[in-house]
Order: sequence, then C-alpha cells, then structure tokens
Amino acid sequence: MDTADKKSRPDAEPLKLDTILVQEVGQFGPYQLRSLILAAVIAIFTAWSAGEYIFTTARTPTRCFIEECDGEVPEYEPPWITVAVPATSSGFDNCARFENRTVPPDEQLPVDACPAQLFDPSATRPCDAYVYENTHSVVADFGLECDEWRRTLIGSIRTVGTLTVLPLTGFVSDRWGRRTALALNAFNQAWLGLVRYWSNTYIGFIISEFAEATFGSGAFSCAYILVTELVGPKYRVVAGATMNSFFSVGQVLLGTIARAVRPWRTLTLTLYAPQLITIAYFWVIAESVRWLLSKSRFDEATKVLHAAATANGKQLSPRAVESLRAAAERERVEAEQKAADRARAPWLPLLVLRSRPILLRVVVSPIWWISNTFIYYGMSINSVNLSGDGYFNYMAVSAIEIPGYWTAVYLLDRVGRRPVLCIAFWICAACQFGYIFMPDDLWSWSLSLYLVGKFCIAMVMTSVYVYTAELYPTEYRHSLFAFSSMMGRIGSITAPLTPALAQTVWHGLPSALFGSCALLSGCLILLTPETRGKRLPETMRDAELLGRTAPDSTKDRATSDSPS
Repeated sequence: MDTADKKSRPDAEPLKLDTILVQEVGQFGPYQLRSLILAAVIAIFTAWSAGEYIFTTARTPTRCFIEECDGEVPEYEPPWITVAVPATSSGFDNCARFENRTVPPDEQLPVDACPAQLFDPSATRPCDAYVYENTHSVVADFGLECDEWRRTLIGSIRTVGTLTVLPLTGFVSDRWGRRTALALNAFNQAWLGLVRYWSNTYIGFIISEFAEATFGSGAFSCAYILVTELVGPKYRVVAGATMNSFFSVGQVLLGTIARAVRPWRTLTLTLYAPQLITIAYFWVIAESVRWLLSKSRFDEATKVLHAAATANGKQLSPRAVESLRAAAERERVEAEQKAADRARAPWLPLLVLRSRPILLRVVVSPIWWISNTFIYYGMSINSVNLSGDGYFNYMAVSAIEIPGYWTAVYLLDRVGRRPVLCIAFWICAACQFGYIFMPDDLWSWSLSLYLVGKFCIAMVMTSVYVYTAELYPTEYRHSLFAFSSMMGRIGSITAPLTPALAQTVWHGLPSALFGSCALLSGCLILLTPETRGKRLPETMRDAELLGRTAPDSTKDRATSDSPS
C-alpha cells in the first residue's frame, strides 16, 4: 500500500490545525492579511487609549498670580516676573512667590509695572491663584498645578484597570469567543473614552480612566490572539511583531494628533469618536478557529477555513475537514484527561518549591517583567518632559520601538535568547546612567542616548515573551507565564509616578531607577538556561534539564517561534 493510500485511511493520524494551515489553507495569504489589517486598526486605537492620559494630564507650567502687578489678562512670563517670584535654574518657581513687603507711606515707589520694593525676597509663600502658560490639560480644570502626585496618580489608576481587565476579558473570550471579546472591549474603550469629555471633577476623571481600562483595554490582546491563531507556525512571531509595530505606529499618530489638537476635551473627542466603528467587528472579523474547535462547533470552524482557503487561492479537502474534527475531538478528550490528572496532582506552588531550577525561574522571571514594563512605559511617559518639543520627543521614542521589535525577531534564533536579553538590558542601563550626566545644552545627544535605551527595551519587550514561555513545561506553562506577566504589571502601574519623582526629589531619579532595574535584570538572565534550539519542555523534569543537554538539531524552528 502506497503512502497516498495510507493517508486516505480513516484510522490514519488526524491532521492538526497547524498542519492544515501549512498544507491546505496557506500559512499567510490574503485572508490572514485582511485579519492582520483589521487587528492593526485595533492596535492603533489601543495605543491612542493607552497613551492619551500622557497628554490630557500633562504637566502645565504655572506661576503665582501677582495681584499687585497682574492685570485682568495676565501675561505668563512678563519682564518683571523674577521680582515677584523666586528664580530657579529652569526659569522661575511654579508654585511660590515672594511675601509682600510693607512700604512706608513716605517711600517713593518707582513707576515700574511691578517695582521690587513691593516684595520681600527673603520670604516666600504658596500661591493663592495661578497663571497658566496654557490650559490644554486637566491641570487647570482640576486644580493640580502644584500637586504632582495627584496628577501622576491618574496614570497609575488607569494602569490598575489594565490588570483587572485580564480576568474579565479571559472569561468573555472563553465563554463567548475571541471575536465577541474583541468587539466588546474595543467598543467599550470608545464610548467610555468619549464619556470622559464631560468629566468636571478629578474623581470623575479618574473613575472614567479606570472604567475604560477595566472594560476596554483587553482589545489588543484579543486581536493579537485572533491574528496569531490563524497564521501558520512560520509566521506567528512575525505576526506578533507586526502587531507590536502597529501599536508603536499608533503612538506616533497619537503624538501627531495631540500636537495638532491640544485642548484636552477636544483631543478626547478626536481620539475616541473614530473608535466607535469597532462595533462593526462583530460582523467583519472571523471567529477564532481554535476557539470554535474547542467548543465542538465544527461546522462554523469549517466555514472559516473554507473561506480562508478560497481567499488564499487554495481548496480545503474533505479529508482535512474530517481529520480536523477527529483531531479536535481527540485534543478535547486529552485536555479533559490532563485537567483531571492535574486536579489529582500536587498543588502547583508545592511542585515549584520542590524543584530548585523551576523555583529560581519563578523568582527571577517576574523581576525581568517588572523591569521591562517599568522602563518601557516609564520612558514613554517621561519623554514629554525631556528638553525640546515634548510632542516630537514622544513620537521619536515611540517610533524607535519598531526597529527594536524586528531586531529582536532577527536575532533571537541566530544569537540566542540570553545574549539578546542580557545585552539589550545592559545597553539600556548604560544609556540611562549616561543620560543623567548629559549636559542640558547637548539636546541632540541626550535624545539620541534616550532613543538607544528605548530601542533596547523594545527588544526586551519582544524577547521576554518568547524566552519566559520556553522556560516552563507545557502542562504548567500558561499558569507560570501568567504569573510573571501579572507581576510585570507592578512596573507599568508605578511607571506613571516617575515624573513626580523627577519633579519633587531629583530630576535624574527616574533614569537612575530605570538603569538600576535594567542592570539587575540583565544579570539575573544569566541564572537561567539558554533555550534556543531546545525542544519545548513537556514535563517538570524536561524543564529542569534545560541547559544540561546539547541543542536538539532536529527541533523545528517553527516550534521555537511558537512557544505557547
């Protein structure tokens, strides 16, 4: 009996979805490209929502209103300002003024607009009222002129919402499908963001930010999953890097829009009104084939695969459909068996505690994640406060991420996971420490150093996903990976507070913290094994043996690219 006859037998090995994508549907064609474009729109909208608070709550230069000298329409920086307000290295104090001086009745005052004799430069007091350089952000509306901690707390509260969205989105996604979760999150993001236009109190504004993040910020992860589940194994890392790149494109567009539309209420309308079109995603994007198979909805899964094959100029064979059904049923039974076995197995934390290699990874990998998110988001947030045009700085810092993502994709399978991560972390650390001591008048050099640091942390952002997943066994990979990712949220929650540290403690403190975290994380990478060229570990024992055996030359590169 020849090979073709064997393949046609009903008891032959069922074809899995990845095999069907490679052999009959096409790993990446017009159908997957259409899905990628739709997902890219979501990535751009998510970038707008994730970064809008950087501009709507931006620090606003202020000074005290000097009732003795200011007219009905006060000028922000009049010629006499240092007579009434203490001078600083960057100009003048934003939150204090000189005390009034009692002028004897017989003393003749100069005819200046604001004579120095009116003020006592040896004593200062807080402002009673303020003059603003502009009223573009919420600072003037909510009285945040000299309260950096309340201002920066808005970003942290929003980021807490991105933590609470994970279980909500996961529940909706598993219960009603990836497409439903995507459309709900994207539409919630749109209308909840628009509601913020009518916020008239600080508390109301914060609640709006938190609610939007809690019920809407899961759109990107849903779109990411939909795209990567329908492309073949060869293109999954590329598809993931493309999604990350479009998120960066969204950040660049955000900086461009914010520069053109500066009043925060108008900017809010401009960013969120277009996002209402995402309600159409209920109908224009296909459901995940893998989710449909997991729910035994084989007819719907088959329709999606037929549509994909037709769009790609291919044809799905009846044998493939039957085989896919058999494979899905078998995987469902195996999953149920594994769940039952896991229920009888020792508690996962006990298994981790019994294994020194796994315990070490569980301890150190969250530190990489915390450092990664802390530096990545912290550098974006602080970029608007660098010298020069804050809008341009933000756009440049966002754009440099794109080559960083693709450099990581290129190097991971050629150089290795550990070298890429270590070197990227350490170069980032060197840039952060160097930036602290860069003279203020060397603006172009300072920005260049800052951009190299952001380039490196973008490399880490891509690499840490792949590397962390490859360190853990299949049976516990999702749980242990999710633990590291969840701990990483600590970094993104604290990052928005770093501008307050720079303003109230020391201007170089954020960079010093970024550099220290990067240096430490680069060293901790050395405590874990290299995974390039290794088979993904199936059991705890396999994971413990990582780094003790020679690379497996027969390992398929696609498997390495798709650790999950």
